Amino acid sequence: MIPGIYFTTTVLLFIILLVASMFRVLREYERGVIFMLGRFYRVKGPGLIIVFPVIQQMVRVDLRTVVMDVPTQDVISRDNVSVKVNAVIYFRVVDPEKAIIQVENFFEATSQLSQTTLRSVLGQHELDTMLSSRDKLNADIQEVLDLQTDAWGIKVANVEIKHVDLDESMIRAIAKQAEAERVRRAKVIHAAGEFEAAEQLLSAAQKLAQQPQAIQLRYLQTLTEIAGEKSSTIVFPLPMDIMQNIASKPNVE
Repeated sequence: MIPGIYFTTTVLLFIILLVASMFRVLREYERGVIFMLGRFYRVKGPGLIIVFPVIQQMVRVDLRTVVMDVPTQDVISRDNVSVKVNAVIYFRVVDPEKAIIQVENFFEATSQLSQTTLRSVLGQHELDTMLSSRDKLNADIQEVLDLQTDAWGIKVANVEIKHVDLDESMIRAIAKQAEAERVRRAKVIHAAGEFEAAEQLLSAAQKLAQQPQAIQLRYLQTLTEIAGEKSSTIVFPLPMDIMQNIASKPNVE
């Protein structure tokens, strides 16, 4: 009698555990890929779902955006400069079925693909482009990754290049180049100022030449300015044309 009770209790306990294991709870950001006897059945979730033991198996998939740090890569630019570049990638699963069936480990596959794509895309550009056009490079890498991971049900939302590290010799060369560029700009600005000043002086000389009296007034004004300075001796040249104008005037008795 007692062995029969133990058997009945064991069976009831087994049935209770079996029924309890059928119920699964998936969070809002989770989905369950259900396989029935090894074949894909459907994607369930979120909320409470039922999975029949033995004949069905479930694989949880997280749909939240994953932030993946790409390890530092050695990149040779188009102008044969060796740099070290690292980046960060934001991606998420948009198709749980493909993410589980089409690739063994979608996280590892995306990581390896991002490293090779980073080297491939940056190697097509020169160093100056890497340093000054990061937004364009980010967009190019993101486009390539998104296209290749689409078959895995992965959506690459964004790519950001974090650091472009150069060796000391290249840093010194870039500093010298920047200094030379600043000197060149200063000389160009100085030359442009001299040219503009020369044009203004030429225009003023042409206007004064049309009115000899204006030249005399300007001459006297300059003499007055010099006389106001603290100087005991003033050597002031007197143009001959002014003397001729004075000599040509009739004497008034």
